[in-house]
Amino acid sequence: MKWKEEAGLPWLEADLTGDATVCFSSRLGGVSQGPFESLNLGILTEDRREDVLANRRKLAVAAGFDADRVSMGRQVHGAELNWAGPGIPGAYSAPGPDPPPEADGQLTKETLRPVLVLVADCLPVALLGERGLGMLHCGWRGLASGIIDRAASEIGVRAAAIGPGIGPCCFEVGPEVEEAFAGLGPGLMNGRNLDLPEVARRLLARAGVEEVESAGVCTYCDERFFSHRRDRGKTGRQAGIAWLNG
Repeated sequence: MKWKEEAGLPWLEADLTGDATVCFSSRLGGVSQGPFESLNLGILTEDRREDVLANRRKLAVAAGFDADRVSMGRQVHGAELNWAGPGIPGAYSAPGPDPPPEADGQLTKETLRPVLVLVADCLPVALLGERGLGMLHCGWRGLASGIIDRAASEIGVRAAAIGPGIGPCCFEVGPEVEEAFAGLGPGLMNGRNLDLPEVARRLLARAGVEEVESAGVCTYCDERFFSHRRDRGKTGRQAGIAWLNG
């Protein structure tokens, strides 16, 4: 995974076996102000709508994907998946008054059809399989609910990329969260802190994925990223975006 930059806008980029491009945006390079500075992509935050839409356009131009073809959902920390298609146009580039369907995972079989999730401590996880491409919003609830297993089964996953998210240095959790992942074996907890990226890696391994690339970046520690926990809820959102190459 490498940092790339275009027109002052940096992002992390991964190449999944040459078949798919994955981008993990940062909070840098946009036009938003205050606690949402500067590349906030979350339309449901308290940021100015026009600034968020400008940021979304800037990212699409810089990273080279078609903003009008992006598939995204209303994320609810669940395990529902949505197969992308032409029936949900404009959710990214020109969102209307009605939110898109609830889904924390977006899947596609179409080339150059970007699938996107928004995050601010949760993990964005890209999956490439024999039957398609997926991008998942993976908080602890979604991981515990089986979002990785469901997506892996849908697309026959063979490679994955885990983007920036809260790290084991900073993710203090209660006993109910520890218990949710007890079946994955020891070594996930350090005191009261959970290693969420390691949870994702173990779930991917259980699904048969051997090729996993990880950003290894903690969004709480690294101020190049929005962090819901660090910023006490008033913050922006970065994205994980992936598309099948044409």
